[in-house]
Amino acid sequence: MIPGPLAIALLAAALFGAATPASKWLLGVLTPLQLAGLLYLGAALGVVPALLRGRSLALPRERSGRRLLLGSIALGGMLGPVLLLLGLSLASAASVALWLNLELAATALLGALLFHDRLGALGWLGAAVAIGAGALLSSGEGAAGLAAGALVAAACLCWAFDNHWTALIDGVPAAATTFWKGTAAGLVNLALGATLAPFEASALSVGAALATGALCYGASIVLYVNAAQALGATRAQVAFASAPLFGVGLAALWLDEPLSLLQLVAAAALVLSVALVLRDRHGHVHAHEAIGHVHWHRHDDGHHLHAHPDLPPAHTHWHTHEALSHAHAHWPDLHHRHRHKGGT
Repeated sequence: MIPGPLAIALLAAALFGAATPASKWLLGVLTPLQLAGLLYLGAALGVVPALLRGRSLALPRERSGRRLLLGSIALGGMLGPVLLLLGLSLASAASVALWLNLELAATALLGALLFHDRLGALGWLGAAVAIGAGALLSSGEGAAGLAAGALVAAACLCWAFDNHWTALIDGVPAAATTFWKGTAAGLVNLALGATLAPFEASALSVGAALATGALCYGASIVLYVNAAQALGATRAQVAFASAPLFGVGLAALWLDEPLSLLQLVAAAALVLSVALVLRDRHGHVHAHEAIGHVHWHRHDDGHHLHAHPDLPPAHTHWHTHEALSHAHAHWPDLHHRHRHKGGT
């Protein structure tokens, strides 16, 4: 049986994977800036139902949380999508979908160097396989493909920072984070896009872009953030790395793009990398300081010991943790951001 957080990450991946072929089609009537703006405004609209169900729209309480959110908006919401769409305008949707696995490698590298998101031997092997798959795919794409690959790689670096920053924003529901990111980034990019080029898209195209943003970005981001807060950014990103597989399949079915042997080999390597990193865990005696925060959780994980029988088994609310020391296998989620020997 697939664990709840992992199933959530895979659903997020399926939705996000559909964004690449949909965006390729929409680039026929919208510029990259205009489309990026509409996609993220759609993302903000997509989380409104969750906000109406009582989710808080408050900004992070701590100054550090506000800085993380601002960085997430700038890199993850504004710059990353534009770079991706510029790359998508130069290459096939299937190739770009597979290049997105570079986000996995960038997230893992940043996690190890900057964010205390420790990987073991299997985790590093999985990341290496993902990098190798991207390099193999780039080798057969020609000059335009190399330029597209560089743009997509830059977008993946932006999203790698966004992944870690978003996973560390404490006390704010994922829906609220997505709403602020989508609204701010969407308005800025759409305004820039309408200023720099004529806005000639029909109402139908605008509606399609907003709907794509609502499902493939809004719903997907909320699901991913919930998974990242439970699994840690790197491992949630590994599960999310299956998104290119969905993108390649839809590119073949919807856009009638042919699949090459090179793309199929890269897709198989992606499956292997996901399996390797998901098997990578570690366990040791560790201490938790007393904290208070809000996130999706269950009460069968050894960390959430408070009781409220009126709520379902999986839920979100503000809660506190008493200081606790114990040993178990764990991932670097919101409760396990401690350092290890060697500073990692």
